[in-house]
Amino acid sequence: MGSDKRADLAGPGIGTYEDVEKALPTDYEPLLDPRDTQRAITTVKSYIEEHLCKELNLQMVTVPLIVDAESGVNDFLDRDGSRTPIQFHIKNDHDKHPVDAQVVQAATKWKRMALKQFGMKAGEGLCTDMRAVRKDYFLDHDHSAYVDQWDWERAITAEDRSLEHLKATVRKIWKVITGAEDMARNQFSALRGGKHPPLPKEIRFLHAEDILDMYPDLPRKQRETQLVQKHPAVFIIGIGWTLRDGYPHEMRAADYDDWVAETRSEDGRPMHGLNGDILVWNPVTRRRHELMSGGIRVDAASLRKQLELTHQLHFLDYPYHKAILHGEIPLSIGAGIGQGRTQMLLLQKAHLGEVTVTVWPKVLKEMGAKRKIHVLE
Repeated sequence: MGSDKRADLAGPGIGTYEDVEKALPTDYEPLLDPRDTQRAITTVKSYIEEHLCKELNLQMVTVPLIVDAESGVNDFLDRDGSRTPIQFHIKNDHDKHPVDAQVVQAATKWKRMALKQFGMKAGEGLCTDMRAVRKDYFLDHDHSAYVDQWDWERAITAEDRSLEHLKATVRKIWKVITGAEDMARNQFSALRGGKHPPLPKEIRFLHAEDILDMYPDLPRKQRETQLVQKHPAVFIIGIGWTLRDGYPHEMRAADYDDWVAETRSEDGRPMHGLNGDILVWNPVTRRRHELMSGGIRVDAASLRKQLELTHQLHFLDYPYHKAILHGEIPLSIGAGIGQGRTQMLLLQKAHLGEVTVTVWPKVLKEMGAKRKIHVLE
């Protein structure tokens, strides 16, 4: 069982196309044709951006596609370095003033620096229409090399670094997502005619420690699958801290979310972490479905502690990390909400490729076509 749990930390995606073929639904019927799908995508996107900014007091801002490799603001996603960004050399001025650049994998760290750049005060924040490339993903029906997210960040006070503030923020986000679903179902009647129920109006909060206690023998993804069949919308708190079985719920980078903070459960038990993921049960794919990852960001103390635990103290030489240590950028809370993932769920699609345009392997396109799943190209 230990080897299964270790393998389950390797990253997202199913892992083999034999398993993908077993997972793809065999009774899928798209409710919207390609043109109506595009109309619905635009409608949902506008609704979420407007209401997310209203609920969280955010301002839409531009976001980079490439960043300076020396800045340290790119996201390495996991602490083990298994998912690296695309890097290239810009021979500017005949290589007299070159730049080594990276394609962003997420805007997590950039956003926090941007809070200072835009002069955001506590309670104010920003939201981006972020695009990224993650070349090391296994490409299946809900993971792609092309990533689009509503990447948002809001400045907070030291007093806001609490589970109560985290939960209140997640509830506001969930209100926006369920509101977008209601709007889509009202405007596109075909979505009401499907066989799948709407999302629950309330989201449940559970600590990663509690979920391990519920399913002690199961690897992480199987625990999540069992959980969301019982509770269709959950926020899992504390992703990154090593649990009692010797494994974290999931490998989480050490330099953005705070997963070492000591907290308490509602009944007073000691817990860890001020971060988490929104997961739902997807009735179309009959699988766990992640919508958002994020939380309260590291302060100087938790950054150093997490880098010590992951043997990455050399990161403290980067400008981004120095800025946190020296208190030069705001304390913050933030997250990435998957646009394609959210559209796929709300529009009752079976494949990310039905709502986003990117590259897919021939084997996956052929599998999908046999099941009435036709990806955009």
